[in-house]
Amino acid sequence: MNYFFDAEPASMAQPPADPNDPRDPARAAAMAHDPEVITAARTLLAKTFEYRYYLNFRWLGRPIVQYPQDIIALQEIVWDTRPTLIVETGVAHGGSLIFYASLFELMKIPGEVVGVEIELRPHNEAAIFEHPLHERIRVLKGSSTDPSILAEVKTIAARHARVMVVLDSLHTHEHVLTELEAYAPLVTPGNYLVCFGTSVADVTTDLDLKRAWDQQRNPKSALDAWLGTKPPFEVDQGLSDRLILSDGPGGYLRRT
Repeated sequence: MNYFFDAEPASMAQPPADPNDPRDPARAAAMAHDPEVITAARTLLAKTFEYRYYLNFRWLGRPIVQYPQDIIALQEIVWDTRPTLIVETGVAHGGSLIFYASLFELMKIPGEVVGVEIELRPHNEAAIFEHPLHERIRVLKGSSTDPSILAEVKTIAARHARVMVVLDSLHTHEHVLTELEAYAPLVTPGNYLVCFGTSVADVTTDLDLKRAWDQQRNPKSALDAWLGTKPPFEVDQGLSDRLILSDGPGGYLRRT
């Protein structure tokens, strides 16, 4: 299949605003700032993390390793912004790549999905490329911050008018900050940069993550440091307000 084009097909036109949309931003903001909701959400997030709640879901046959709320949020973003390229760092089982490809297929968008993974296990690689939607997917094997990988991603992105990026690989402060600096420029105006893993900052201190990040240095601390440099992005706070349970609170950013 050829996913590059000279003329923009009708399916790529951004949908008009729905005058009957039942969502209420003021109500969502009030909910998100309700102290009881905040406490309950953080307690539930921490407790369910102990049971690896995020591993319970599949998308078209592949484990997606995401919270359901984030899956819905990503779908809304893709529908509203119509990217033609989605780059995701951190492939895991490949469910997210299948998810993005399925959205492109349903929306009749000539879209391409690129995943970057430093440790793509053979059974996951086989499952991805045996999937009916594999023709829309490309996986680059290596670290997301490796200069050769970045060069390849940039070459691919240069062929697309609308680019979205999702960061969900190693959750250390240093790695995420490097990713933000490297991948944010690829995002086109009006499209999204999503930084997952910011929920680590809300996990209770007595939860032993047994990993190389903690509540002080994590994707959220990296995102805050990067936002302090005033990049051309704005946090979609309204979206975060609606989710409550999310792996990326405050991590949904729209390029201005």
